[in-house]
Amino acid sequence: MKNILIGGAWPYANGSLHIGHIAGLLPGDVLARYHRAIGDQVYFVSGSDCHGTPVAIRAKQENKTPQEISDFYHEEFAECFAKLGFSYDVYTRTSDVKHKEFVREFHRKLYESGYVYEKDVPQAYCEKCGTFLADRFVLGRCPECGSDTRGDQCDACGTVLDVENLGDPVCAVCGDPVSFRESGHLFIEITAFQEALKELVDTHPQWRKNAVAFTNRYIREGLRDRALTRDLEWGIKVPKTGYEEKTIYIWAENVLGYLSASKTAAEEKGTDFKKLWGTDAKHYYVHGKDNIPFHTIILPALLLAHGAGWHLPDQIVSSEYMTLEGRKISTSRNYAIWIKDLLAHYEADSIRYFFLANGPEKKDADFSWREYVHSHNGELLGTYGNFVNRSLAFIEKYWGGVVPQGTEDEALAGQIESLFGSVGRRIEGGAFKDAIGEIFDFVRTANKFFDTEKPWITRTTDEAACRNTLYQCVQIIANLAVLLFPFLPFSSEKVCGLLGISSKWEKQAVPAGYVIPKAEILFRRIDKEVIETESEKLRL
Repeated sequence: MKNILIGGAWPYANGSLHIGHIAGLLPGDVLARYHRAIGDQVYFVSGSDCHGTPVAIRAKQENKTPQEISDFYHEEFAECFAKLGFSYDVYTRTSDVKHKEFVREFHRKLYESGYVYEKDVPQAYCEKCGTFLADRFVLGRCPECGSDTRGDQCDACGTVLDVENLGDPVCAVCGDPVSFRESGHLFIEITAFQEALKELVDTHPQWRKNAVAFTNRYIREGLRDRALTRDLEWGIKVPKTGYEEKTIYIWAENVLGYLSASKTAAEEKGTDFKKLWGTDAKHYYVHGKDNIPFHTIILPALLLAHGAGWHLPDQIVSSEYMTLEGRKISTSRNYAIWIKDLLAHYEADSIRYFFLANGPEKKDADFSWREYVHSHNGELLGTYGNFVNRSLAFIEKYWGGVVPQGTEDEALAGQIESLFGSVGRRIEGGAFKDAIGEIFDFVRTANKFFDTEKPWITRTTDEAACRNTLYQCVQIIANLAVLLFPFLPFSSEKVCGLLGISSKWEKQAVPAGYVIPKAEILFRRIDKEVIETESEKLRL
């Protein structure tokens, strides 16, 4: 049994979740469910990123406190993740007392490391909003390529920026020009870890290609030291004399949520937190493309500088971008599909299937209502649901729901046995589309088997053959339910319950004579009119 940490990125608690968030985070739940099924000790953690300028600005716009805003969206996030079947061991928030205490203690020791120093720097300030601004809330022209960009990183050329070097900087909230005020802050000497971080990426070729490419680029262009503190009111207070009025910069505390949340999870499980962060463990980090440097450079640098021998990232599962009907998702223009709305009208497994089978795993992917409806009706319902329903309905109609007598087909049994190994390897390697694709290839084989054996004919011409066919179909269904459990937990749980099997990652068998309860249809067909109805909402 291994200790497995799976860290899902922490969404900002300043607005609702959209399909881009879910497309990047779903692989984390697949990993968690799979590793539990093979018997590992899993710590699947995440939370809501509640601090910093984004939340503070939203609060000011709505005449509320940052706590009220972050609490509201945290509860909404937790509800959405639960409805989608995310099996977090701990889903917390950065405003939680345990997280704040952990971060302050981590920073106290960090400041003693020799890698933290003081420096006066210009900070962006908006007179109209009356607040200092996080770099990402300053807009201007990139000094490298001239493109319009935000202050932390240029989306066009990928350059990590110093906000004071932007051309014509303005506030992203109100549009007014920003000024810069000198302020003393604590910095971490990331440049001291240039070689260590290069070795980290070089020794982990299994990271997603975008993670390797981006990290190597940052290192090649020369890493920069980063400020650990900010002149913001909403955040975790800096645990250092003379800095009591400042807060810890959110990038230097939110990534520590993986440590604080897993510590909470270990306490709840009664397990050893130190072992989870020692050498005998495997750590996955699941997030979108724009979060790569925070997980491959910032987090490792913090862990190395702290000096307590923390476990460094093993697997970076970083997705590409998700577009919507061929266009970039824009929350400011309300051009998005919000997860809370999607869940109100469509099945969770249907949503999960689309984003796992068609998501931005290796390249940008697009969500269209036409493709979503086709994916549901043609693949999930038409291929998998149809095989399960017609097999079980046939047994119910002609054998009273009793599994007929049969003999295991060696060829099919061999394919199933092989699937557990190959699908498991794909999941561990971060190849989720290939994994679910391989399972559905076998579903198509199963449908072909049913059609070739023609039980509707052999029922009257060769009853023994008919019984044997249906016996094989039940075994196939049982094993498909287990193989698909990490991907489609709700429908798989129904099937496992019907057939009296566990979700343990191993070949399953349902004995002849077992009485199958009356089965419900696994998936409902989506009316094609939905395509135009939902598309019209995006045009409003």
